[in-house]
Amino acid sequence: MKQTCDTLLLTIPSPCFVLEEARLEQNLAIFERVQREAPVRVLLALKGFALFHSFPLIRKTLQGASASSLWEAQLVAEKFGGELHVYSPAYRDEDMPLILQNASHLTFNSVSQWERFRPLVSSTSASQPSVGLRINPQYSPVETMLYNPCQPFTRLGISPEHLGNKLPEGVDGFLSHNLCESDSYALEKTLVHIEQFFGHFLPHLKWLNLGGGHLMTRKGYDVGHAINVLKEFHERYPHIELILEPGSAIVWETGFLLSTVQDIIPTSDVMNVMLDVSFTAHMPDCLEMPYKPAIRGAHEPQEGETKYRMGGSSCLAGDFLGDYGFSSNLSIGDRIIFEDMMHYTMVKSSMFNGVVHPSIGVVRKDGTFEMWRQFSYEDYRSRLG
Repeated sequence: MKQTCDTLLLTIPSPCFVLEEARLEQNLAIFERVQREAPVRVLLALKGFALFHSFPLIRKTLQGASASSLWEAQLVAEKFGGELHVYSPAYRDEDMPLILQNASHLTFNSVSQWERFRPLVSSTSASQPSVGLRINPQYSPVETMLYNPCQPFTRLGISPEHLGNKLPEGVDGFLSHNLCESDSYALEKTLVHIEQFFGHFLPHLKWLNLGGGHLMTRKGYDVGHAINVLKEFHERYPHIELILEPGSAIVWETGFLLSTVQDIIPTSDVMNVMLDVSFTAHMPDCLEMPYKPAIRGAHEPQEGETKYRMGGSSCLAGDFLGDYGFSSNLSIGDRIIFEDMMHYTMVKSSMFNGVVHPSIGVVRKDGTFEMWRQFSYEDYRSRLG
């Protein structure tokens, strides 16, 4: 199979995460429409995508970003600007002074955390952030428990019975994050649950952050329905400012991970394709969700067809995924392109086993490739001491 005939791909070193600028602009156009037609502000969630080289393009459409840690907050302040919404499951004492320097909104996972840090928030010399609490709306469509924030006995968000009937003093808003790659009907059902379990607080709120998981850029997502759902809720509560903070949706299908076949090991049933990338180190969601990523030019293997199983470059026995069929036999040196590899890859990748870490680059709208970052042994060593 000669997937390497594309002249552009030949200029890209392997392995490499590659953002496609034109596709990112297409996604941003959808969020521009949502913000134009619905009373909502959209933020970039760094936990899903934090490639700061792309921030100048993204911030033309989005007004700010959300962070889940001090370091993410510092990156937003340094590279993105605009509003900074910070939420952490548990804040550390030593982090809070730095977070307060830049946060416009600060959300707590429990009332006890808010009470613990309230004196510091109130006494800060900088402009005080608007304070919120994360709630558990008692609903999530997510079936994989690893990604379900509302699973039984969850540590994420306050349940109605633990919040009582009175909004804690100093609290302006709620954060509800209960979706993952979900549709507009899950958004609609979420708002129904919020009204059912937390409706008595809504007249007293200034803002409601509906978190991430709104996959508005996926084919088939009913954007018009989502806009209507948000508009109808706002008509009921016109004093509440609505916020979304998608992560994967911003960069859904906007880039790929380029890899190269290093070896092919036959077995009685499959051909093990040994690559210069690792699923556990570079594409961990493939094993955690799990899901089978699309490979450019590949298909589901047919009866009697050679089955190729993609093998990662680490020594972990389970560092493999498959199976795939190809129109012609694979050979050592062939390029394998994993599609849709921008979200929850670079932010979760590791240097496990000391395997070569993929470079990071972009394909510009004019078709040229620009390298943004290459990694070396020194990067691996510096993480260890």
